[in-house]
Amino acid sequence: MKLPVFDTAGNRIREIDAADEVFAIEPNGAVLHQAYVAQMANRRAGLANTKRRGEVAGSTIKIRRQKGLGRSRQGSIRAPHHVGGGSAHGPKPHSFAKQLPRTMKRLALRSALSNHARNGSLLVVDGLAAPDGKTRTVQAILDALKVDRRAIVISGEHDAALSRAARNIDNVKALPAQNLNVVDLVNAHHLVMSEDAVRRCEALWGGANVKPQRGRTREAV
Repeated sequence: MKLPVFDTAGNRIREIDAADEVFAIEPNGAVLHQAYVAQMANRRAGLANTKRRGEVAGSTIKIRRQKGLGRSRQGSIRAPHHVGGGSAHGPKPHSFAKQLPRTMKRLALRSALSNHARNGSLLVVDGLAAPDGKTRTVQAILDALKVDRRAIVISGEHDAALSRAARNIDNVKALPAQNLNVVDLVNAHHLVMSEDAVRRCEALWGGANVKPQRGRTREAV
């Protein structure tokens, strides 16, 4: 597919060819949702902890005798229905991690990139850099491109100056192409990429890295 290229002043100057298997596939919403949920689940620490009846402080003696008083049967003061008792079904530390096959992760990334390309929210910028490390340099580029919502500035390789310049802008994150993830791509309203970043994405998730989908064949009976 063709992607328009803009200069740092916001003028459209040319077009480049981009790999269809990365930027022009039919987005798979189901896989994209699974990858998003899995990544958010993997961020959870799972440290919530409550005490059960065997862990709270309190006597283990029976509160009152079983019969003869006309009152309810009661055991330990540490039972969940007593004030200060243990929790009946409270949380315990555990992992929320979810595992996804590598092919699903790659499909989710390609789906997110293709969705941005389809919607016109993927902008390729010639000369996307901030060699002086100044925030005003990146802000001027974004203003020229009319990017006023949450955006990701994507470089081919890690650019310390670009990252330093972008981190002071609200709702803007600078990432190298290899660190792209589904949550950031879905949450972003704009992707501002260098041409090197486009080629890096093609190398990571296109060409030989894309495995064809093989359908099952039924054997003759």
